Amino acid sequence: MFGLLIILVLVLFLPFTVKAIEHNLEYFLFVMGILAAIVGGVLDVELFMHALEDPIKITLAVFIAGVLFKWFQTQLGNAINTISHKMPFPLFIALVVIGLGLLSSIITAIIAALVLVLIISNLSLQRRHEVLLTVISCFSIGLGAALTPIGEPLSTIVVSKMNENFFYLIDLVGPFIIPGVILLGIFAAFAVKRRERAGLQSTGESESYKEIFVRAVKIYLFVFGLTMLGAGFEPLINAYLLDLSPRILYWVNIISAVLDNATLAAAEISPAMSQSTIEAILMGLLISGGMLIPGNIPNIISAGKLNITSKEWARVGLPFGMVIMVVYFVILLISGL
Repeated sequence: MFGLLIILVLVLFLPFTVKAIEHNLEYFLFVMGILAAIVGGVLDVELFMHALEDPIKITLAVFIAGVLFKWFQTQLGNAINTISHKMPFPLFIALVVIGLGLLSSIITAIIAALVLVLIISNLSLQRRHEVLLTVISCFSIGLGAALTPIGEPLSTIVVSKMNENFFYLIDLVGPFIIPGVILLGIFAAFAVKRRERAGLQSTGESESYKEIFVRAVKIYLFVFGLTMLGAGFEPLINAYLLDLSPRILYWVNIISAVLDNATLAAAEISPAMSQSTIEAILMGLLISGGMLIPGNIPNIISAGKLNITSKEWARVGLPFGMVIMVVYFVILLISGL
């Protein structure tokens, strides 16, 4: 048990404190996942084969979507520019936030973030509105991608650990997530304003096939490691988390603002938990993941490509995320948390 605690501390804090690990998180978690499975005494042929199989769908989705995005990036950029000027701008913004949020469960959160960057690069926005739209959209993408196991690593891990089917998460948290994504779009429609300026913005350089392939490999290793990590941490979960109140777990998971939410999901969720507990864990992780840049993959991609600083993101993401956390907590209480 002591060995697992050491691994847990390393997994939670080294990516946040050591730059080399932060930039190579997938490889780090791949190694730590295998170590956790060995120390936890759960590594066998069945788990190994399970870990090999789990990442296949999301890896293929990321690779195929990445290639298609590369092929059609220019056409998509031109279409965005045309459509944004042919329909009322508030309606366009609402459709962007809602559309990317819901589609991220199919095209993956990574590709949704790349599309978001492309869209924002083709809009004439003041800096504060650009940051605002990016943050709101990443909240939406982070929520929506959790609806299917191919949307993001967190959803892949949860479905795998619970040994459930493709539609498990839609049934479990869809009633919370889908209205939330729609409300985020409506809010953005009123909050984001366009500054008219002639000409098409730069859409950024197209990714190489090598970059697309390497990203897909990293996703595979990431999910493989998280599968091992989750299995290895089962003894810790059974000993310390099963008896905690879902209300406490919901707020504890605000640490997802600075730590990867898929890692936390792998460490926390167990099939022995009640439905309300899993709902609380997931919603806490998904919402707080949008509050700061390190909390979620779409945040990291968007902030990097749009040169958004941690301070700019936090100025919007922290208060916005706290309001959403409180609102969802009340909703969860009403629903029987």
